[in-house]
Amino acid sequence: MPMRVKKLLGFALFLPALVLYFFAAAALGERVPNFQLLKVSYFLIAGIAWAFPAKYLMVWMNRGPRSTKPAPEQD
Repeated sequence: MPMRVKKLLGFALFLPALVLYFFAAAALGERVPNFQLLKVSYFLIAGIAWAFPAKYLMVWMNRGPRSTKPAPEQD
C-alpha cells in the first residue's frame, strides 16, 4: 500500500476515533465518585491512555512498503 494512502487512511481512522475516545472518557469521568484525588487520577490516566493505541497506528502509517524480494535460502 502506498505511503500516501496509508497516511490518509490512518488519519481518517485516527481523528474520529480520538474524538469518540475523548467524549467517552469525559462521559465515564462523570460517573467517577466526587472525590477530587480520584477524579484527577482518572482524568490523568484517561488523558494518557489514548497515546498507546495511537502509537501503533502512527508506526503502521510511517512503515515503508514491504520488501517483495524472496528471503535468502539457507543450506
